[in-house]
Amino acid sequence: MPSKVSLRPPLGYIEIRVFSHATEDQEKVQTAVRNTLPEELITNMLFSKTSLTGHHGNPILLLEAKLVDKQALPLVLKRIGNGLPPLDKAHLSEQMGLHVDRSNLYLRFDKQQAFVGQLRLGLQDAIHFKLHFKNKSAGQIESLCKENGLLL
Repeated sequence: MPSKVSLRPPLGYIEIRVFSHATEDQEKVQTAVRNTLPEELITNMLFSKTSLTGHHGNPILLLEAKLVDKQALPLVLKRIGNGLPPLDKAHLSEQMGLHVDRSNLYLRFDKQQAFVGQLRLGLQDAIHFKLHFKNKSAGQIESLCKENGLLL
């Protein structure tokens, strides 16, 4: 019989952050974020909004969401694993040490690609994910990522 510990979902929560610039439609930015997630998590997802000012005085809106449905959170790993192309998986496999810190996995997805339904890693103008794994070491996080198809 499996131990009680192995039955616990590995993810405690997921934090998502994205900037909506003055030149962007806020609804489209939210759609891009929703496109990165499985259906089970987007129905109850709420964004908090913070108004910011850019370097040149331009308005920027910071959109943040925290997902805490522990039963549905593992579906995010599967969604990412199924959606990432092989080149992104290879890059993530090579650079995994740069993406993990203190039981957290940090990923950035290309906002423009996400809007059209494609999951791609990105650095510029990205959707920021912080996946918090409860009491997991970097090696355990890497193993979970491999099991869910995020890594080669």
